[in-house]
Amino acid sequence: MNHIEKSVAYHHKGFNCCQSVLAAFSDVTGLSEQASFDAAGGFGAGMQTGEACGAIVGAIMTLGLLHPVDPEQPVPSKQRTGRLAKEFQRRFKEKFGELRCHPLLKTEIAATDDTPAAKALGLTQRCDILIASSAEIVEDMIREGL
Repeated sequence: MNHIEKSVAYHHKGFNCCQSVLAAFSDVTGLSEQASFDAAGGFGAGMQTGEACGAIVGAIMTLGLLHPVDPEQPVPSKQRTGRLAKEFQRRFKEKFGELRCHPLLKTEIAATDDTPAAKALGLTQRCDILIASSAEIVEDMIREGL
């Protein structure tokens, strides 16, 4: 099972969007599956307020873990992680037009050619599509060496 499939499978087990994306990458982040679930527990439903989509938060956490902070050079590390976060958000917003959970939940979202992984998996549920697409964007960024 790849990261995208894993992320959707976690969601189907009842984990929130953030937990689902972060835990799916536990094999490459160094964070255990349990630690992923624990750390991301409060980020579902837009941090319980409808704000930042949990799938985005989980993806940005993943990217941060893939590019650890250098304690000797924290500022460049922080800047690099910030650039990755902005790039992820740009790509996500390009697909879905929004970053906030509450508006995303009110938007008609379908798997299309713009969301190839979700389309290939035949996903129809809004959050499943957002989760799969977030994991796919992370995969793309990893493949591109970002």
